[in-house]
Amino acid sequence: MSYFKILGFDKEPFSTSPDPDFFFLSKEHERAMTNILIELRLRRGLSVILGDVGTGKTTLSRKLIQELTGREDFIFHIILDPSFENEGFFWLSLAKNLEINDPIVNLEQPNILGLKEAVERFLFQKGVTENKIVAIVVDEAQKLSESSLEVLRVLLNYETNTFKLLQLVLLGQLELYSKIVNMSNFFDRISFKYTFNPFDLDETREMIEFRIRKAGYKANMHIFLEEAVKEIYQYSKGYPRQITMLCHKALKNLVLRNKFVVDESVVKEIIEEEINTGWQRKNSLAQKNNF
Repeated sequence: MSYFKILGFDKEPFSTSPDPDFFFLSKEHERAMTNILIELRLRRGLSVILGDVGTGKTTLSRKLIQELTGREDFIFHIILDPSFENEGFFWLSLAKNLEINDPIVNLEQPNILGLKEAVERFLFQKGVTENKIVAIVVDEAQKLSESSLEVLRVLLNYETNTFKLLQLVLLGQLELYSKIVNMSNFFDRISFKYTFNPFDLDETREMIEFRIRKAGYKANMHIFLEEAVKEIYQYSKGYPRQITMLCHKALKNLVLRNKFVVDESVVKEIIEEEINTGWQRKNSLAQKNNF
């Protein structure tokens, strides 16, 4: 039997997989999600979300895809690893993933100009003739090369008098900012920009409770005592992924010790073991202000 079944859960509450159903919408995440959906609906073009490792960008991208799935007026694709060898590979990948039905896509060595024209025709057909919204979500966007960013800039030039033909949502680590801040012809096109910061104590507590209840825990007692939550917050610095991993270890500890609540001592023991073995997280890089 899985450890979470022993403790009264239907599902694993603290998996680090980007399950949108377990995504806790903090005020920052909710604001970002709402604004992105508005930008997409208005076809404004480019939204950029920055955040340090473990602040919820990937899960937000999955939540966004979940929101768009099933909407007949949307055509979308998510790029999980935007590491393309060159401009040509990016254009070809884009054409294939959008399932563009054009002979040039199937050529052994399609030329870039032909691919650009095929993509533009596709975007015009879908966006103007069929009145659909075409969106590309790019996760790990800090991996975009200069040539790939130039491809995105060109795509943003495809527009009518009233809207952009392609909607782009970039989610990346903080180093993405240094790549785009001096690209004025790209940076100035960002319609919505936001930076995720770690949770505060209240959000840490709310996230833990949310995931516990989402996993089917029905007991009236708090499985994580307040002092334990404070220890988790102080050590994790409010980073959602670190909170999740600490809580997972704490629940496993309960099963091993035949206990039923996570108290301060349980969390301190886990933290002490991480520190003693040299596995603690280094200082964060998160910036507190939106760019």
